[in-house]
Amino acid sequence: MTSTVPAEAGYVFDNHNENADDQHRFLAAAYDPLSTRRLAETGVGPGWRCLEVGAGGGGVAHWLARRVAPGGEVVATDIKPDHITPVEGMSVWRHDVTRDPLPEASFDLIHSRLVLLHLPERLEVLDRLVRALKPGGVLQLDEFDITYGPSLLMPDPEARALYEEFLAAKIALMRRAGADPAWGRDAGEAMRRAGLVDVDPRPHVELWDADSPGVHLISHHTRHLRDAFVREGMTDERLADVRALLADPSFRACSCLIYSVRGRRP
Repeated sequence: MTSTVPAEAGYVFDNHNENADDQHRFLAAAYDPLSTRRLAETGVGPGWRCLEVGAGGGGVAHWLARRVAPGGEVVATDIKPDHITPVEGMSVWRHDVTRDPLPEASFDLIHSRLVLLHLPERLEVLDRLVRALKPGGVLQLDEFDITYGPSLLMPDPEARALYEEFLAAKIALMRRAGADPAWGRDAGEAMRRAGLVDVDPRPHVELWDADSPGVHLISHHTRHLRDAFVREGMTDERLADVRALLADPSFRACSCLIYSVRGRRP
């Protein structure tokens, strides 16, 4: 399949941005429990060889390193791996999964969270990950569908309109960068077509309020992605209003969907 890549394509969450540390911290708080719970179901344990693609701040890679000890290995990759601290049993690679090779038939478990949705070459990358699995090895992708996430209770109609404006702008800026904001819903079928079996897509959704880690994450996006939001027509004043809304005790929304999808190489 040939992808049409927008001229402005490029990963929107730059790891060299001054906001990257907070991005990793908020992501970990919001989604590490889901990722590690699902990974634990694979039986990952001592002696396994694991690959963590797009390791970000390294939290899931560190969790895997504890699980595979003694005798196992975790390879944590990122295109900009500066935020990953190596620990015993873990190696860190500077690696572009769209271009750089991976050893074939080498890993018992591969995990990637919120990476392929950003890549116009996601199907080619998926094929590369499948080939890197040992026979019987497991791939787990945790991926968003941010096109779903309705507001439930807002302080007033103007606040509801503002929230919907914010969500629409985020979807637009991601598409402009070559991402597929709804990739999570398609990941299971793509994994089946890539040759995996026992594909198991599990959607996860929760109630968001001002104290939710996921809300802290999207509030942070108004700073991390400020320039991209402005290109989509939002002003600094509107972004400040979004932060105030997300901190309002009366704010209630449905989270976006995140799909945790597992499949096994025959």
